Amino acid sequence: MPIALLALTVSAFAIGTTEFVIVGLLPTIAGDLGVSLPSAGLLVSLYALGVAVGAPVLTALSGRLPRKFLLLALMALFTVGNLLAWQAPGYETLIAARILTGLAHGVFFSIGSTIATSLVAREKAASAIAIMFTGLTVALVTGVPLGTFVGQHFGWRATFLAVSLLGVLAFLSSLLFIPGNIRHQAPASLLRQLEVLTKPRLLLVYAKTALGYGGSFIAFTFLVPILQDVSGFSANAVSLVLLVYGVSVAAGNIWGGKLADRHGPIRALQVIFLLLALVLFTLTFTASHPWLALATVMVWGAVAFGNVPGLQVYVVQQAERYAPHAVDVASGLNIAAFNIGIAGGAWLGGRIVADAGLMNTPWVGALVVLAALAITTWSGRLDRRTLAVA
Repeated sequence: MPIALLALTVSAFAIGTTEFVIVGLLPTIAGDLGVSLPSAGLLVSLYALGVAVGAPVLTALSGRLPRKFLLLALMALFTVGNLLAWQAPGYETLIAARILTGLAHGVFFSIGSTIATSLVAREKAASAIAIMFTGLTVALVTGVPLGTFVGQHFGWRATFLAVSLLGVLAFLSSLLFIPGNIRHQAPASLLRQLEVLTKPRLLLVYAKTALGYGGSFIAFTFLVPILQDVSGFSANAVSLVLLVYGVSVAAGNIWGGKLADRHGPIRALQVIFLLLALVLFTLTFTASHPWLALATVMVWGAVAFGNVPGLQVYVVQQAERYAPHAVDVASGLNIAAFNIGIAGGAWLGGRIVADAGLMNTPWVGALVVLAALAITTWSGRLDRRTLAVA
């Protein structure tokens, strides 16, 4: 495994911690800042919107920068954003800090995916992306439970200070191990790159990414209140449940990458989306029973992020076919689609919580994931038709 790939994984770990730790801190932040739980949920949505804007737009604008310099600048911006969150005097400043951090997140994963695939043989592309995204899953295993524990016992501000230290570690890892001569295609003009948005086959990828990821986040954004208020877990026990969830995510991410390498991204995504929808439906009925809820959350983790490698390698494959002049931007737009899904899922989940109650979030999320499954199946049929014509 190239050591540069491990350096990307360290950065992904830092970014994953700050992205997902907010889920465990929502009740604490809401109480401390005097806002409602759905309002605190906007900290998830607006961060994701920062990613959605940063991924395609800033990736296109920074296309001529050397890859290593750009990675270092992104981790510096990430660290500053978390320091601002640490010192945020109120709700509005915290939102600004989250948006700033999200901008760095979006560009990192859009260029990180193409850098990761350039470090390995072509047939190992999905596994390379899975290894980089393992940083996100390890963040769910260790960073999020520890960050939640720190926030519950020392205040949520201490969590953001700790995450900023992770940003410094990620900066140093990139400085030491990322090669300075990473090749990338000379970018086309901004308008030429944004022609990606006119390619129907790429738009299908973005749609299933947003729906498949967003459906899960309708419920995941409010997982902690579900575990506390419905399942009856204590605050300390919730940290342990999140640890179990994270371990399952780490295993599921690697499994998803291997599945995509072995059977192709379409087949892998069909399997994973179907399992994810079934798990979300199941949570609707098991949440009120602690041990069944724990088992459901464990299975949920195993499939929740398994779609990431397949989706990301598939968008690169489609971009190489339909928009070879803008592969980085196409990859960035898929990162944007992930986060549009997160933003939309968190917002919709908040509306459901406010209007209908917590336990309506899982089954609604399952329906949204089934829509992603339908689009995936359609994409596979179009691929076979294109291959037959060729």
